[in-house]
Amino acid sequence: MTTEPMPATRPRNRRQLIVEAAGRLFSERGYHAASMEDIASGVGITAAALYRHFPNKYALFSECAHAMVDGLVATLDELPPEADTAELLTALIRITVKRRAEGGVYRWEARYLDREDRRLLRGKFARVVGRVTEAVRREHPGERAELRVVAALGAIGSITMHRTSIAQRRAEELLLTCALGLVAADAARPVKGGGRPVELPALPVARSRRAEILAAAVPLFARDGFANVTNGQIAEAVGLAPSALYRHYPGKVDILAAACLQAAGLLAQAVDRNLEGTAGPHEAVAALAATYVAYSFEHTALTSVAEAEFGGLPAESQRPLTLAQREHIAVWEQQLRLARPELDPRQARVLVHAGFGVVVEAGRSMRWRDSAEHRATVAGLVVRALGL
Repeated sequence: MTTEPMPATRPRNRRQLIVEAAGRLFSERGYHAASMEDIASGVGITAAALYRHFPNKYALFSECAHAMVDGLVATLDELPPEADTAELLTALIRITVKRRAEGGVYRWEARYLDREDRRLLRGKFARVVGRVTEAVRREHPGERAELRVVAALGAIGSITMHRTSIAQRRAEELLLTCALGLVAADAARPVKGGGRPVELPALPVARSRRAEILAAAVPLFARDGFANVTNGQIAEAVGLAPSALYRHYPGKVDILAAACLQAAGLLAQAVDRNLEGTAGPHEAVAALAATYVAYSFEHTALTSVAEAEFGGLPAESQRPLTLAQREHIAVWEQQLRLARPELDPRQARVLVHAGFGVVVEAGRSMRWRDSAEHRATVAGLVVRALGL
């Protein structure tokens, strides 16, 4: 007697599996580089089956972006109103670490959402910030409670932006200590001993047509996203015919690669200048924090383009940038471990990225309005995130 094989059953959570797979791919490659065929393959279904769940890539992308923030909102809603700051942060950290591979969708790729979706996302994130801020004001009264919370959430969210291998429990403990330090009442005070002036290299003067094209393209990429900017828009900004761009750059992606290299070069120069003459690791870390903050406020458009669009570059263009990024992080890691010898390399790396996350979210909350006070405040938050 033979038995017929049982027909394959569709998982009840197929839609959730699709959203998770898509979130990972959108985070890794970016919205435009991730195809529906690749997403379907990651779930083990055909593209036709994928379209039965989502009519187009935007619909899937939108659900991915909302899913991450909805998860944060739902997590907090499950906690009682009297939950303290540590309980709230612990819950947020657990879900963020668990969904680490998908989190990049919210951080950078959300700029490709339409206006209404962006408005809804901002409202949901504001709910998260508001709930934690209420608890922080009860337990840690002081100035700038909301900024301290935003900084803490930036540190927590940073775990989604890098691939440092670290055990989930260790990551959660490290991020909780970091976040609790950031919401403390005095966390937003300027850095002690951080009064050294920061010297930043200036953007090179656009003395050639190639440099003019690069200078015109960066703010367009920052405002609209690389994939949404046309050669025609770039050409118009410098008074050229679109076809004339090809005499200076083989394609639009080469302009992006040049922008990323420029950002890496400026940051490396800034670090070299401002570490010179520092006395000991604590002062060096403070100098690194002040330099990175000043660089981020001074070159906001260039920095955001380099960080958000890196994944869209071809592999051969990514390699020198990856090496530059690793070298930059290694400088932070070395000085932080000298200042805090109890940290191992992975812990130090996670904290360095947490500091970067603080700059991104605190800077955004300040709308990148540049002032000495804003720079000193954010630098103080970065140093606090590092546990110094």
